Amino acid sequence: MALLSEIVNGLGGMAQKQQLVRRGVSDRDLTNAVRSRDVVRVRNGWYSTMNETGPELRAVRVGGRLTGISAIAARGGWVLSDHPLHVAVNENAARLRTAHNRHQKLNVRSTGGVVLHWESREQTESGTAVSVGLLDALERIVLDEGLEVAVAAIDWALHSCQLDIVDFESLILRLPLERRGIRDWVDPQCESLPESLARTRLRLGGHSVTTQHPMLDGRRIDLVVDGVVAIEVDGDEHHRERFEADRSKDIDITLMNLHALRPSARAVFRRWDHFERAVEMAIAARTQSHQVVENSGRWSRYPFGNRGMTGWRRRPRRTTPEFSTTRGQGAGITVDTGELTPT
Repeated sequence: MALLSEIVNGLGGMAQKQQLVRRGVSDRDLTNAVRSRDVVRVRNGWYSTMNETGPELRAVRVGGRLTGISAIAARGGWVLSDHPLHVAVNENAARLRTAHNRHQKLNVRSTGGVVLHWESREQTESGTAVSVGLLDALERIVLDEGLEVAVAAIDWALHSCQLDIVDFESLILRLPLERRGIRDWVDPQCESLPESLARTRLRLGGHSVTTQHPMLDGRRIDLVVDGVVAIEVDGDEHHRERFEADRSKDIDITLMNLHALRPSARAVFRRWDHFERAVEMAIAARTQSHQVVENSGRWSRYPFGNRGMTGWRRRPRRTTPEFSTTRGQGAGITVDTGELTPT
């Protein structure tokens, strides 16, 4: 018989005991494999060859599977690094354990950095042994996360062709009415997380943003803001070998009578307010009619109106993400009509 680790790998790296027994594995084989570290006993009845510190194994150890932003991150999606472990568990699940110790019971009122989502059996049966399906994960993100996080996740899914137009429409129909307006914010042409975040934040600031704006020679500009500022978002790795070509492109953009700005990914992630002020000053200098209001903190209407987006809020300056344990869908959604006002 093949090594137990090879059998588990053939099952995706995570297997239940009954799956292994059907393949001729005995209790003694399981005991020996665990003692030799050929496999890891994740929790009672579950065995894995995955990294013990990885999110997939920790989610199964809790008693569920990855969902929401954790599921998208595990798939390689566009997610900022800091987020708690989101785990989908059956609505009547019991015997939950902590993410780091299969012998320690999980206190659902104090989960120690784990966000539990109590789902119906239909949802928990889709996907894989370690993660919910893509549509379930994206739906959870739209319901629970901020607009820019949700848009980035869907941008990635569309750009990477993991989500086609039929599945996208299915996702929209699964959402409550106040969240379906996200359709007008996503862009399958988006090529990176910082580009997605920049586009969403600028639109939330009341700016008109054109994506992948064409140049005469066939090249494209990542973002053009208010028809005045051309933004090329540099990813640290993607642009490291393209210094000369990027500088030449900036010159050509200037010859198109646009103001060229090239923020790094780090600037978008960590110094957004600083960059946003530069965009506003560039627009003011070019148009001679735009008054820069620095750090105003005001809420603004969405460029296309509020229909289908009343559950979303404008991104305030210098905010920190908030996370909560939810039971069911749409916890904490506030519905507005008309002018958006601060909370």
